[in-house]
This record gives sequence, structure tokens and C-alpha cells, in this order.
Amino acid sequence: MKKKVFIDGSEGTTGLRIFERFAERDDIELLKISSELRKDPEEIKKFINASDITFLCLPDAAAREAVAMVENENVRIIDTSTAHRTEAGWAYGYPELSAAHRENIKNGKRVAVPGCHATGFITLVYPLVAGGIMPSSYPVTSFSLTGYSGGGKKMIAAYESDNRNAELDSPREYALGQTHKHLKEMKKITGLDREPLFSPIVSDYYSGMVVSVPVYADMLNGTQTPESIHKYFEEYYTGEQFIKVMPFGKETDYGGFLGGNGCSGWDGMEIYVTGNQDRILLSARFDNLGKGASGAAIQCMNIMLGCYEAKGLNL
Repeated sequence: MKKKVFIDGSEGTTGLRIFERFAERDDIELLKISSELRKDPEEIKKFINASDITFLCLPDAAAREAVAMVENENVRIIDTSTAHRTEAGWAYGYPELSAAHRENIKNGKRVAVPGCHATGFITLVYPLVAGGIMPSSYPVTSFSLTGYSGGGKKMIAAYESDNRNAELDSPREYALGQTHKHLKEMKKITGLDREPLFSPIVSDYYSGMVVSVPVYADMLNGTQTPESIHKYFEEYYTGEQFIKVMPFGKETDYGGFLGGNGCSGWDGMEIYVTGNQDRILLSARFDNLGKGASGAAIQCMNIMLGCYEAKGLNL
């Protein structure tokens, strides 16, 4: 029997990408709300409660309102907003972090999909803290380069306008007040004692991102080198088809550069470990619209339905 799926917020960037990914699936029946009623609370409530799984691709406040509409105890929610990522009772939708995370997604009725910047950051930091390599008190810093699609329809329109501001021709640092909405999950999910110093940068290309975390080797536990950290990541993510730890030294194939759009259109993630004996640089490269958003949401749904984890995804 086909599973009934409703996308609340199907006209946003993430919602549209989720919708598109169902085009070739024969195990899903999409419940489609008429465009003139897509903001009608009663109509939304009806569709949510008629579904097996509802995706929420909404602003935080609207996502909370949608969850409050659930009356059918069998409805399962996958929320792509920031609203529930650190809330009790919600599974954090990153199965590769641990067997417990994957099991919580499989059995959960409420799953919160990670933020795009947070996905890269947590991929790099969570294993180190969990394995006792990075102290939870480590003063972590991170920077992230992303394409403009991560800013949603308004930013996409600004970048693609014929009369756009000249500043958009260059990379732009933002979230200068250290209040980025992903900071809360970056801290809680990794187990850090405090939020990292985080500097995201948006640039003039559509999709893809590189999230990097530099660390001092002598501030980690044990004797750590780029080679030892690389080996640790290889072992930690063994068997995970969505995460590819790149061969040590692979960055030389790109002339020592990592382009932010190198994984655009792909639903997996690449991990690079570079640096030297004193300072180690950890980098995660992926598509902010793939593993960083709609791809991760579909992966969670596949786990919840007990089907092939990469079904309908591009690996």
C-alpha cells in the first residue's frame, strides 16, 4: 500500500525539492493541497491528519502551529525548520552519527532535519567529542562557504535579479552578531560546553557548501595528527553510503582548493582532513539543498518507512 505524504510548504525551496524527488517513486501517494488553500489552517489540518507522513517546510512559528494540528496519532512528522531540532521528544535526523540516532529516526513519530551549516559542523565535531579526542570544553571555531540558494526565495531572487546590488558579486560574510540560528543545535548535538565561534559566508553560485573546523593538535586529547584524525573518520563512518571520507591528500588533485559547488546536485558528503602537525583543518563538502536539506529529509523518510535508505536520492 502506498504511503500518503503531505508537504506543508511545498512552494518553498526545500519543499519544491522534496516534491521533485517523488516524481519517480511508486510507493508514495502525494496529497496535494490546492494553491489557493495552501495557507488555510483548516485545510492544512485536514491534509496533515490524512497523511502517514507530513513534511514541514515552513518558518519556525508556522512549523510549531502545524505540529499542534496533529490529531491522528499515526501521523509522523519530518520538520525541516529550526523549531524542533533541540526539543525533547524529537529525533535528530542525522542517522550517520550513531546507531542510536538511526534507531530513533526509524521508530520516531517526530523527526527534525538538521540545518545545512549544522550538518557539516556536526559531521566533523560530533565524532571527535564522542570519541574523547576533542574535549567538550574546546573553544571551537568554524567557517562555512555556501551558495545563495540556502537563503531561500528572497535571496535567490536578489542574486538572480538583472539589477542586483554590486556587493552580491563578491562573497559576503553574515551572521556577524554570532546569533546564527544553527548555533543551538551545533552546541547541543555535539555535546560542546558552549556555542562555537561561527562565520558563514554566502557567495555568487547557486548551491553547494564547504563547512570547515580548524583545530590545534596539542589541544586535542592524545597525540593527534592529520593522518590519525583521517583514519579515525574513516573508521567512524565505515559503511555509511552518504558520507565519503576522501583519500588523504586528495585536495592536491584540485590544486589545493575546495570549491563550494563541488558537490552541487549530489546527496552525499565528502570529508577532507588537511593541515600539518600543529594545525589540522577538517572540512565537509556537500550540497546545502541535498544532504543539507531535502536529501536529508528524504533519507529520514526512507529510514522511517524501512526502505532502501538512498531510494530516490542521487548518490
